[in-house]
Amino acid sequence: MKQIYFDHAATTPVDKKVLQEMMPYFNQNFGNASSIHSFGQEALLAVEKARMQVAKYFNANLNEIIFTSGATESNNLAIKGTDRAYFKKEKKKPHIITTTFEHHCVLETVKKMEKENLIEATFINPKKDGVIDVRDIKNAIKSNTILVSVMYVNNEIGTVQPISEIGRMIKSKNSEQGTGDKKIIFHTDATQAVAYFDCNVEKLGVDLMSMSAHKIYGPKGVGALYVKFGLDIAKIQDGGAQEFGLRAGTLNVPGIVGLGSAISMIRNQDSVNTKIRELRDYLVAKILKEIPDSRLNGSKIKRSPNNVNVNFSRVEGESLLMMLSAEGVFASTGSACSSGSLSPSHVLLSLGLKPEETHGSLRLTLGKNTTKKEIDYAVKAIKKSVEKLRKVSGNVLKDYYKNKS
Repeated sequence: MKQIYFDHAATTPVDKKVLQEMMPYFNQNFGNASSIHSFGQEALLAVEKARMQVAKYFNANLNEIIFTSGATESNNLAIKGTDRAYFKKEKKKPHIITTTFEHHCVLETVKKMEKENLIEATFINPKKDGVIDVRDIKNAIKSNTILVSVMYVNNEIGTVQPISEIGRMIKSKNSEQGTGDKKIIFHTDATQAVAYFDCNVEKLGVDLMSMSAHKIYGPKGVGALYVKFGLDIAKIQDGGAQEFGLRAGTLNVPGIVGLGSAISMIRNQDSVNTKIRELRDYLVAKILKEIPDSRLNGSKIKRSPNNVNVNFSRVEGESLLMMLSAEGVFASTGSACSSGSLSPSHVLLSLGLKPEETHGSLRLTLGKNTTKKEIDYAVKAIKKSVEKLRKVSGNVLKDYYKNKS
């Protein structure tokens, strides 16, 4: 049976070259990067090489890159660290702005902080096409707003947010109200954007930016947070003074090496993205043409080149996934972090879909090795599975109304 992977937004396979560079740091160059002897210094050199590779990609300075366990920790450090630093200085409750369709690690962090009365929070809804209106964020800013957190690319529907526009707006706001204690900090979760969009922190105008290695053909369990030099941010865990005093704990040297290697391999971005975008458009057109009562969720234009999120009426998403898996096609209904939940997708609800409509959605995310033949096979499998499920649901409804009469 064929095995076709269409879940690259959940995770990607580690590139062979990346794995090759990581291997020596498991059992040969195994030193602790905090040790002062030669084994430790060898590990430290590898860490600093990776830091340079990440900094180069983001157009940042070496001391602005903090290695973490992944995007979830990076996002928590960005949000909680900003709040703690502010509260320590001001002793009063700040205001944070984010969106209703952020990744769970941002959304739940902000909601919990709000519930614990640590912050005021405003949640901005996207437009029906899944894109945030900068004016909505601007109108939500208050005198005590300290942080705006907007994801670069939505992990479920792949829509691209106007990050540079938001950055310019916040810079203008900061100029109006002066600097210092009233500065609004801008954070973006760029986990789904790295490798597909410009992540130059200067061009974007961001102060904090999160990412994860396993979305770019690197290993799981490692990520990074860009922290603009001079930014007042507090650590959120106690321990050693690793990572410029912001992130305690023994460094994951093999993982960090893998992150550096993976991000340094992102070259010829435009040509690769053009190829993936063409395949994505082919997949969208084929699904919409061949499967009745199907529609694309989110903007087709302002969208990641690898993301397809489609809705099939009268179909239950979890059942569709199981049928596709049996056919050797592996996809998802949304975020991998919420795959154990049957609750309606908060992302799709934020677009105005009804709860029952969200359950009929399928996310297909392509990778750099995806082929047209795989897409053709997948569409056949999707079409067959949707027809079967609709037939079953139709019979169930017939029986239901027959029994009622």
